[in-house]
Amino acid sequence: MRIEERALTMAGMGQRMFIAITPPIEVIEDLSEFLEPRREQGLPFIDPAQWHVTLAFMSEVPEYAVDELEERLTDAAARRNPMTLRFHGGGCFPDPTRAKVLWLGLTGDTEELSRLAINVRAAATTAGAPVDGKAFVPHLTLSRLHHPIEATRWLRILDSYDGPTWRVEHIDLIASHLHEGRRPRYEVVNSFDLGEHASYPA
Repeated sequence: MRIEERALTMAGMGQRMFIAITPPIEVIEDLSEFLEPRREQGLPFIDPAQWHVTLAFMSEVPEYAVDELEERLTDAAARRNPMTLRFHGGGCFPDPTRAKVLWLGLTGDTEELSRLAINVRAAATTAGAPVDGKAFVPHLTLSRLHHPIEATRWLRILDSYDGPTWRVEHIDLIASHLHEGRRPRYEVVNSFDLGEHASYPA
């Protein structure tokens, strides 16, 4: 652990972490090609290397909680089935008239995805790593805007995208390191396979 990160932990700040699904490279490349002609139209698109589907975000994970968090995520992932997903359908937060975030939705095994999100959020909370309380909305964030915009045109563009289907077989626990540059640096701490005990009750 870096000195400044250890100091934050000792001060009670903890480590920023999130649990996510990372799309495979072929899915990232297909979406990146779709967006490439539109990158000069004034939106600050997120670097494709940072694309992920967040299941749970934890702003402060105490160092002492990490081991138990990993143990509980191992069990939570094992209880859920592998799934197939596909990016499709545009969306925004908070609404199209004053959008500050643009995103793509998902289709496929979204019920299993929602169950997975419930399970990993419960695992994190039980381990002593409280989760952001926002309701789970399956999506991939594409752009965080400096100022709200009227986003109807962008939603039509994003609605036209149909990405390739891919199979999700694991989830990642990722540390988010701030203050190392203009954007956060993401570090995969551990990965957890889906489906080893999928016959267990939810």
